[in-house]
Amino acid sequence: MRHLCSLLRLLSPVSCLLSAILCPTAPAADQPLAKITVQLDWIAEPEHGGFYQAQARGFFRDAGLDVTLLPGGPGAFVMPSVATGKADVGQADSTNALLQQGEGLPVIQFAAVFQDDPSGILIHADSPVRTFADLQGKTIIARPEWAFLKFLQKKYALTFNVVPQNFSVAAFLGNKSALQQGYFIAEPFHIVQAGGKMPRFLATWDAGFRSYAVLVTNTKFAREHPAELRAFVRAYVRGWRDYLEGDPTPAHAALKKANPGNTDEFMMFSRKMLLDEKLVTGRDSNGGPQLIGRLDPARYATQISQLEDLGILKKSKLTPAQAMTTEFLPR
Repeated sequence: MRHLCSLLRLLSPVSCLLSAILCPTAPAADQPLAKITVQLDWIAEPEHGGFYQAQARGFFRDAGLDVTLLPGGPGAFVMPSVATGKADVGQADSTNALLQQGEGLPVIQFAAVFQDDPSGILIHADSPVRTFADLQGKTIIARPEWAFLKFLQKKYALTFNVVPQNFSVAAFLGNKSALQQGYFIAEPFHIVQAGGKMPRFLATWDAGFRSYAVLVTNTKFAREHPAELRAFVRAYVRGWRDYLEGDPTPAHAALKKANPGNTDEFMMFSRKMLLDEKLVTGRDSNGGPQLIGRLDPARYATQISQLEDLGILKKSKLTPAQAMTTEFLPR
């Protein structure tokens, strides 16, 4: 086959095209890998499975990249880190990214992590709260700046109190009437492990608030390194698909190394939650592996309009074309 490739490349342009198809060019062994630093939004957990599978299976290296994953947490400051070039890529949610872009932060959203951000409201299994309308007059443990709270108040004409959360489920477990902001693929496990029943979940997407979990990059980095970003997204999408459809062991081993708090039970639980709710591949009728990483400008138009109506994004300050791009997604 190697001799056939060499011969084809010496012949006509048509043969050269055939050569490119049959004999893809691998990065030269002595060619340096392009370095990309990724700032994660939280400590390393299965929500980052696509990254860690791509890293562990060598997909980033195969794409000519040397990728460094920086675990996050409550003080990760993803958006400022990306905007100032301390990190090349960051994981965020599209709502928060839009609001900061509206304030002039020089970043662009370029790929989806989850087709729907998994943040929502956790409810005790035996709670009488069943719908968003039932939140009237209640107290919710949440981040006060969470835009979804304002959205609920306006859409359902609700009045409720907000108590700032400290990223623990202790207060939720100690009060059977408690309502708490949580991540669909993480907090339920910890609640059950601590002796509680599997909680119910009021999801943002069920209220029509369709925020993505996204990857963002500095506009300067996007302008100067388009080839690297395309290679990165290809490897990342490959990592997610391999993690969800294949053996997750490589990612889980890497996740344990990055975060010793990851247990086998927790990681398999979180992966199952990702699969069950189709968070990576999409919940809509057009969902599937082909949707991994994809962003829809129409959904951005809707979200921008929602944030403008809430008065937390200035009108006409931001358009989908300014906020996001599909330029680096696999074609």
